[in-house]
Amino acid sequence: MTARIIDGKTIAAELRTRIATDVTQLKAAHGMTPGLAVVLVGANPASEVYVRNKSKAVTGAGMTPIDRHLPESVSEAELLALIASLNADPTVNGILVQLPLPPQIDGQKVIAAIDPAKDVDGFHPLNVGRLGSGLPALVPCTPLGCVILAKTVLPSLAGLEAVVIGRSNIVGKPVAQLLLAENATVTVAHSRTRDLAAVCRRADVLIAAIGKPEFVRADWIKPGATVIDVGINRVPGEAGKSKIVGDVAYAEASAVAGAITPVPGGVGPMTIACLILNTLRATCAQNGLPAPAI
Repeated sequence: MTARIIDGKTIAAELRTRIATDVTQLKAAHGMTPGLAVVLVGANPASEVYVRNKSKAVTGAGMTPIDRHLPESVSEAELLALIASLNADPTVNGILVQLPLPPQIDGQKVIAAIDPAKDVDGFHPLNVGRLGSGLPALVPCTPLGCVILAKTVLPSLAGLEAVVIGRSNIVGKPVAQLLLAENATVTVAHSRTRDLAAVCRRADVLIAAIGKPEFVRADWIKPGATVIDVGINRVPGEAGKSKIVGDVAYAEASAVAGAITPVPGGVGPMTIACLILNTLRATCAQNGLPAPAI
């Protein structure tokens, strides 16, 4: 068996094209241009690249990027004041604060200060609670992207057994909630799970989000399962150069799985596509308009 490759780049590009069409129609019908504010604190090179990619995607979708770059030394009070001003700005429909933040700032306090209606990361406690209660909410982008990718090969997840490896607030817990909403039977596994390999072998859908390079081996995978690899790990490569690998041993897993996401080129592109989707959804909700279909 050779697994079908779930091409996240292509699927994300198609989603961005549909969003751009919806934004064009929103402008024409209602004179609205969604605005996304991205706040970056400090000069982390990886964060800077990620923010530039976000701004490029926002512009490409016909939205307005609103970038705010603060020094590493900024105080918590100054950051909270900026968030308050963005909450009050009617041209800002979505707010994202790039994590991690420097040690003098309480990240949870910052997340809680964002208007839940503009919380396009889906991290505000109100949105977390609404997701857990099965109510409409802005949901975290990477988990949303995982479910969209899984549904490109499995149009219905109802009744399937799904195993999520990892219980983080960013991926593991919210993706489990989204899978439950799709009527899957969900197990959340983690570092304390006994016989993790045996738990994984039950999965029709296996989502790996643990941050350990090539941790999931081929004999952990049920033949024909759909494997979504969230991991992004930098490891030594050839000629002294590093390379990016996922949490799944891709080459050997591809011989067992029915479908699998590559790393890079799988879940990663979907995260930014879902960010602009959340921005569009937030804009519509704030103006009493129906949410766009995916």
